[in-house]
Amino acid sequence: MLTKEEVIERLNEVKDPFLHRTLQETGGIVEVIVKEEKQHISLKIAIGKLNTAEQMQLQQEIVNILKQAGVPTVGLRFVQLPDEVIEKFLPEPSGKPGLLSGKTKTKFLAIASGKGGVGKSTITVNTAVALARLGKKVGIIDADIYGFSVPDMMGVREKPTLDGNRIVPVERHGVQMISMGFFVEDNSPVVWRGPRLGKMLKSFFTEVEWGDLDYLLLDLPPGTGDMALSVHNLIPSSKELIITTPHPTAAFVAARAGQMAINTNHEILGVVENMAYFESEVTGEKEYVFGQGGGEKLADELDTSLIAQLPLGQPYEEEGSHASIYQEGHALATTYQKIASYIIEHF
Repeated sequence: MLTKEEVIERLNEVKDPFLHRTLQETGGIVEVIVKEEKQHISLKIAIGKLNTAEQMQLQQEIVNILKQAGVPTVGLRFVQLPDEVIEKFLPEPSGKPGLLSGKTKTKFLAIASGKGGVGKSTITVNTAVALARLGKKVGIIDADIYGFSVPDMMGVREKPTLDGNRIVPVERHGVQMISMGFFVEDNSPVVWRGPRLGKMLKSFFTEVEWGDLDYLLLDLPPGTGDMALSVHNLIPSSKELIITTPHPTAAFVAARAGQMAINTNHEILGVVENMAYFESEVTGEKEYVFGQGGGEKLADELDTSLIAQLPLGQPYEEEGSHASIYQEGHALATTYQKIASYIIEHF
């Protein structure tokens, strides 16, 4: 009967079929129990990916190795390696560094707000389109997992496709995008808990074939909850736009979102005040329906710039257009072009 040390020695050079590293390198031999009286060895093996055909092949390989060494019976249980081990050894496609490695040219721009309903997603998609119109390669991660809206705002109905084991993002208006909205049916609510959502969010960075992006915009969940914090801690570095309305309460809670960015070592690029006023097409007069001064006060509090004040408005109604994307000739599209130029200049 083999000893525990002899079992480990025989299995050390067996390779994890997902990470293509030996069990010795990954620390995959978690537990070995030798039961001499029953002539039985019980094993716990950690691997990079569970419930695959490769796992079944690995199980057969391990059992054969031990039986050839004279072990009558083998009990085998698989568990998943910790995320940090998988990330360390995960092979990168075509030898390219991953987005989270900090070794790519891609710049992360997070769009944050203190509360919902201030137009954060509208600003995200139109800023992304404006950057694309300036010739930049742009992607969006709809990180608002519970309140996803980017596919609808971009007028997308098709789903992402697969290239091998890589997800190919959907593209519209020159912008690539990925969202939880692509993976639920009929606008069903997402009722997952945090850890599962965290893994889905991470997969948007590591399992999507983004290509050579200049900018990746992150439409963050509103507020300072677990999901917003997960995004801040996940990405290597980022700059942020903080979105508010002129209303004092919106600006007050947006300050907390700005403080989260500062606390996680992300730089605030500026503040955008949305719904700043309504301008009458008849008289040209401006009505400040949500008050005034919220954006300026927030920018002062966060020691940053008020980049733009966007009025209430909507794109032109025309065939083939979508309700959330402003056409190039629209006055608000011009403002978004100025926001995009500011981003390029100050990144």
